Amino acid sequence: MANGQVLVQSVDFFTPVVDDPYTYGQIAAANSLSDIYAVGAEPLTAMNIVGFPLCHLGPEVLAEILKGGAERVRAAGAVIVGGHSVEDDEPKYGLSVTGVAVFADLVMATNCRVGDQLVLTKPLGTGLIATAIKGEVLGEAEVPEAVAGMVALNRDASRIMRAVGVSACTDITGFGLVGHACELAEASNLCLRIFTDRLPAYPKALDMAAMGLIPEGAYRNKDFYLPRVAGHQQLPREQVDLLCDPQTSGGLLLAVAADRLELLQSQLRQAGILASHVGEAISGPAGQLQVGR
Repeated sequence: MANGQVLVQSVDFFTPVVDDPYTYGQIAAANSLSDIYAVGAEPLTAMNIVGFPLCHLGPEVLAEILKGGAERVRAAGAVIVGGHSVEDDEPKYGLSVTGVAVFADLVMATNCRVGDQLVLTKPLGTGLIATAIKGEVLGEAEVPEAVAGMVALNRDASRIMRAVGVSACTDITGFGLVGHACELAEASNLCLRIFTDRLPAYPKALDMAAMGLIPEGAYRNKDFYLPRVAGHQQLPREQVDLLCDPQTSGGLLLAVAADRLELLQSQLRQAGILASHVGEAISGPAGQLQVGR
């Protein structure tokens, strides 16, 4: 494209994590838009991806899902230009998103540097909470903070990271903080230290972990990534569960030079984003994590 602009594309969809169809549509759309924001791009267009048991749930439910998704796309400043649907045994919804960025402004996972500080823009625990909702241990009304967090776009955090000039970024989704941090460390050929005592959690998330309501994806994350995490054996079980919890529409993990940390945190606070300083980049084996205080 002209003026050094590039197109970026992403696709994501999943089954419901909440019971309300409109809210589910909002969360699925926000999650799909997150990959665009994670590289510092702005979404332009989106196409709906739908799998739906029309005979069992009816068109009214599908309409509410699509309305929720459309609301988030409008909030992002993009437009829905079509999509595709198939009959399925259970609902699935998401978006294929096209965005635009200036090539020189792209934020990649490969540019983290030793000494960079790590900032997380949303709490953790949506996988634990969604599992509890599916198991009818919790209702959506009992976890408004987590629902609002999943609905929230990463738009403002993305714009702020571009303005401040962060080194690297990844969004935290299905691989959990443990997996996405490992991938960031590997891409940048260094090691990350995670301050586990600073990890933010949505209300009730740790309670659900203590009850053993662990999502299946967390076990996969533990099996694959924990061998790359030094010191995890000394952590309380609930902290390990939070570290490995697969997130839906999670926050951005930002790597920023130490002399820009205060500026980044200040601008995020002014935007109403309660970000947490959760770690730092250190010398060490590529793709490894160290955890502790």
